[in-house]
Amino acid sequence: MADSLRRLVNTSSFSVLQDKLESWYKDYHVISCDQNLNRCCELVELTSKIQGQLFTILNFTAREGGHYAGVDVLKSRLLPWLGTCFSMATSSVTNDTSLNLIQESVEKERKIRELSASHENDMQKMETQLCSTHLQLDSVKQELADAHLQLDNTKNMSATTLLATEDEILQLKAELRASRDQVETYKRKLDVLDDYERQVRLLRDEVSFLTAEKSMLQERLVRSCSPSPLPRQSRPSSPLKSESPTRAQLTNSSRHARLVSRFSDLYAVERLEAQSLLRRYIDDLEMVQRIIFIATVEAFQAAKLAYRQFKLRVKKTLSPSHLGPETLEDSVVDYIVRNLDLYDVQASVNDVINAMNVNPRISFPPEVDFVLINSFIRETCRVAFAMQTLDSPLDLAFTSGGELYSDNKYRRSYDSEFTAPLVAYHVWPALVEGDGVIVKGEAVTRRGALWRSRSRSCSPVRSGSPTRTLGFSRSRSPSPGRLSASRL
Repeated sequence: MADSLRRLVNTSSFSVLQDKLESWYKDYHVISCDQNLNRCCELVELTSKIQGQLFTILNFTAREGGHYAGVDVLKSRLLPWLGTCFSMATSSVTNDTSLNLIQESVEKERKIRELSASHENDMQKMETQLCSTHLQLDSVKQELADAHLQLDNTKNMSATTLLATEDEILQLKAELRASRDQVETYKRKLDVLDDYERQVRLLRDEVSFLTAEKSMLQERLVRSCSPSPLPRQSRPSSPLKSESPTRAQLTNSSRHARLVSRFSDLYAVERLEAQSLLRRYIDDLEMVQRIIFIATVEAFQAAKLAYRQFKLRVKKTLSPSHLGPETLEDSVVDYIVRNLDLYDVQASVNDVINAMNVNPRISFPPEVDFVLINSFIRETCRVAFAMQTLDSPLDLAFTSGGELYSDNKYRRSYDSEFTAPLVAYHVWPALVEGDGVIVKGEAVTRRGALWRSRSRSCSPVRSGSPTRTLGFSRSRSPSPGRLSASRL
């Protein structure tokens, strides 16, 4: 059935019938009657052929439906139509009406064909646009892929450049550190050179002084050995035997005032600098103030011990060649005052740091060291050593945890409890001369200070780290006992 229907469609019989009808209509009044009849018979034959093909398709369709399929359609449409065609009764529909209906159906079919053709054209146009759109989309995708590839290349180049820049920065930092270390080395060498030059100048002064003294002694010796007409008892006393004050005695008052002022500067300037430096690593202000106070006390103890040892060495060196007129003790003090730069302050600083490392009342983070306040300890040791050369040496007042507060020795700190009678801890020691207080210290008074001091004194001793105990080489300068006799 499908093959018959396809052949009927492919032959376009109705189109040919329509074309023949239109051609006949145009030539109806031109041609003869026989020609009109021939054309009409031709159309009838063509119509019968089409009807035969349609009846064949109808037969095949009915067979495919089985015995009962399509019975209602045949009864309702085919049989009534056959009855009207073969009956002699006149039809209710006139010829004109049937022709109009056929014409309308032909018009509708033509419109349908036109609409289908326009639809096909539209579909082709849309397919063409869709293909162009797909091509544009493919080009955009390709551009996007190229952009991603370029971006990846740029990222890789940027990463490579960044790594190279970081390597250069690290190299420059290493070179900068090396340069700084070299500068520090040169500075230390320059300081040592300055010390050597100062010692050379001092030695030259000492040599000139000793040369002059030697010449005077030789003149005295020559005069004493030469014969004199006058009796020995009537000789006037030599002016060398007269008691003349030494340089240390002459400058005692000025050095006293300068050292007291320098001690006040230590409290007002260097102490605050050391405190701000320690606060970067220790949050507890009380612990920072304790560290500075203990460093000051230990510096005075180390300086006094170094002064006694230095004095003994100088006295041992000067005693064989001392002739006067001043006493040996005055000569020793005068020599120390003239040569304060021979004091080995670094050894005292090392002793102070070692003592602080084992002090149970203070603690320090393990990653840092007491070397942070090295400059403060050094200046305190120098001031303490110079104070021992005074006629009445200056010293720090005795302190103890939980002692009774005294207005003569201390000032209360701003965060103290002003009604508390006991000292919780000391911020700065008092400077005394004999039994009199020269400069007041600073203390913090709080209630329960005695219990606080006992609890702190019972805490275990903190062991020093290797950097604290072994971080310094005790490079002492030559002691006065090892100096040549020409220098003394």
